[in-house]
Amino acid sequence: FFLFVCFLFCFVLFLSPPDAPVGSGLWLCQPAPRCGDQIYNPLEQCCDYDTVLPLNRTRLCGPNCTFWPCMELCCPDSFGSQKFVVKLKVLGDKSQCFSSPISTNCPR
Repeated sequence: FFLFVCFLFCFVLFLSPPDAPVGSGLWLCQPAPRCGDQIYNPLEQCCDYDTVLPLNRTRLCGPNCTFWPCMELCCPDSFGSQKFVVKLKVLGDKSQCFSSPISTNCPR
C-alpha cells in the first residue's frame, strides 16, 4: 500500500506545473522514519527506546531536575551515585551516558 501511495504521489508530482519547486515532493517518496513498529514525524516527535514522544515532552531526572528525553539523557553522576546529571544526546548516534557531553548538573 505504501509503495502505491508513493508511486501515486510521485506521478502527480511529475504532472505538476513546471513552476513548482522541483524537490518539494521527493522527500515524501523516501521511507518514513520508524520507531519500533510505528511511523513518526521527526519534525514533531522523536523515538526514545522504541517509544514515540512529542519533542516537548519532559521527564524527571532525580528528585528535582527535568530533562527532554528527545534531546537529553538522565544519567547517574557515577556508578551507584544518588546524584544525577543531564547529558546531551548525540544526533545520529545511540547516545550513552559514559560518552555524551554534560548539559546540566542536577541539584540534590
